[in-house]
Amino acid sequence: MNVKNGLVKKLLLPSAVIVGSVLAAAGIMATAPEVTPTAPQIVPTSVRTMTVEPHPIQLKVKAQGTVLPNTESNLISEVPGRIVWMADAMNAGGFINQGEVLLRLENKDAANTRERAEAAVKRTQAELEHARFEHQRISSLATQKLISQSQLENTVRLLKVAEAARQDAQANFEQSERDFQRTEIQAPFTGVVRQKSVDVGQYLQKGTPIATLYANDAVEVRLPIADRQLAYLNLPLDQLNNLPPDAQPAVTIRAEFAGQKMLWEGRVVRTDAQIDLSSRMVHLIARVDNSTDGMPLTVGLFVDATIEGLKVDDTVSLPRSALRDGNRLLIVSSDNTLHYRAVEPFRLYEDQVLLRSGLKAGERICISPIQTVVEGMSVTPIDNAG
Repeated sequence: MNVKNGLVKKLLLPSAVIVGSVLAAAGIMATAPEVTPTAPQIVPTSVRTMTVEPHPIQLKVKAQGTVLPNTESNLISEVPGRIVWMADAMNAGGFINQGEVLLRLENKDAANTRERAEAAVKRTQAELEHARFEHQRISSLATQKLISQSQLENTVRLLKVAEAARQDAQANFEQSERDFQRTEIQAPFTGVVRQKSVDVGQYLQKGTPIATLYANDAVEVRLPIADRQLAYLNLPLDQLNNLPPDAQPAVTIRAEFAGQKMLWEGRVVRTDAQIDLSSRMVHLIARVDNSTDGMPLTVGLFVDATIEGLKVDDTVSLPRSALRDGNRLLIVSSDNTLHYRAVEPFRLYEDQVLLRSGLKAGERICISPIQTVVEGMSVTPIDNAG
């Protein structure tokens, strides 16, 4: 009997525990507060913005070019002769001053020619004076009817011949004087010797090249730009080959020379006569006057140039990265939502885009590089100025 009672207890005890647990869980669920489901909260994306503020902008055009001489000449011998002396400056890179003697030719032959020409002047002068005297004497006799008319006419002829001979002798003397002076060759201007072609002891014929010189009072810089960029400079199209002073844009020249960054100011004075057919580039010619107290702009130097262009009003300047798909901006509306707007850029310049229409003052432009944009999406704007 005891064995039977123990078996019953073993069977009923686990069942009672299970039933009790179920009843307890049911009670807890019945008395728990009711939970209302909620949608997940979406946090707006933070974006940087710029406020549209139209203002005047000075347009600029950038270019690069090489410095060239403004004045360059080939020095040529005007008379024959052997070089007997040459100045130390007569070497490539040598500095010369206007009127400085650069070389001398042997001048004995020129001196002899000048002496003979001078003697001819004296002789013909004496003959002219005699012809004048004879003409006066014969004229007096002719007045008295003491000689024939033909004799008088002959003295007139002889006087004219003497006058012509005197004039010819004087011209020859002046030419011989010039030839003598040309045996001493002088610098035509202040500048630099680019190249020397002769040396002491060499015999020169008339027309022999001696050296190439260029003036250093002013230089030119040839600056290629795209023809469409002329619109930013407002140049008179009918005077491109010789711009009037009031239409010459200012240009700033920058270069690194001898380890230092240098700057020069100049003006665009003309353009080349034609457009480069292969590149469609127009070459502007900028002139820079070298001052006597500053570092001169050296011929052959490669430089960067910034040309001052038009001044345009009511222009908006934005980072170039704000443009999407080439011609669209993201506008942040008053309710802080994003909206696309198509615009027509006036100019793309370095890292900026310039616009003259399509935007209103006070509007906010998204300048953050958002990868995924949904029209009308909410954002948290952060003013880029802050």
